[in-house]
Amino acid sequence: MSRQVSPTAPGALEPQPSRVSLEGIGDVVDAGARSGYAHLGERRAPTLGQLCSAAREAAAVLVRPSTWPVRRGRWQPAPRSARRHAAGRLRVSVVALEPNSFVAGPQSPAHRRGPMEVLHLVSGRAHLINSGPDGWMRSAAELAPGRSRVVGTPAAGGQRGHQFLVNTGDEMAVVLRVTA
Repeated sequence: MSRQVSPTAPGALEPQPSRVSLEGIGDVVDAGARSGYAHLGERRAPTLGQLCSAAREAAAVLVRPSTWPVRRGRWQPAPRSARRHAAGRLRVSVVALEPNSFVAGPQSPAHRRGPMEVLHLVSGRAHLINSGPDGWMRSAAELAPGRSRVVGTPAAGGQRGHQFLVNTGDEMAVVLRVTA
C-alpha cells in the first residue's frame, strides 16, 4: 500500500496527539505514593561520602591522646564527642593498638547484608590484612593518615576470609571505624 503525498496539505500527514490514560497502569499511578506495608517502606542508606565525612570529623576529635581509648586491642564505641559527628544510623567505634599487635578487622553481623564500613587512621601506622578462608594472605593495604579506606565485603556467594588490622609502626596506632 502506498500513500500519495499532496504538497498542498502539509498538516494532513502529521499524526494527531493521542491522549494517554494512566488509569490501567498501577505501577505508574502509584509511583511515589506511600505503601500500606511497613516492610516496603523506603530506608535511605547513607552514602560513602557521608561515612567518610563522619569519619574525618570524628577523627579530628580523637587527635588528642587524652581522648584515645584506655583499653587496648579491642573495638569499642568511640567517645561521645566523636560519635556526635555521625548522624542517623551510623555507628562509630575505635581501637588503640600497641606496636606489633593486631585486632580482628571489621566483621559484619550475620543478619546484616552488605554493610558499608570506613576505616580512618587517627594516629600511628597500620595495615589492613585480608586473608582467605584457607588462611593465606590475599592483600595488605596501608591505612594512610588523614584518608578514609572503604572496607568491602565479598559478593553474594563469595567465600569470606578474615580481616586483621595490624599496627606496623613503633608507636600507638588509633583507628576509627564508621559503619552504616
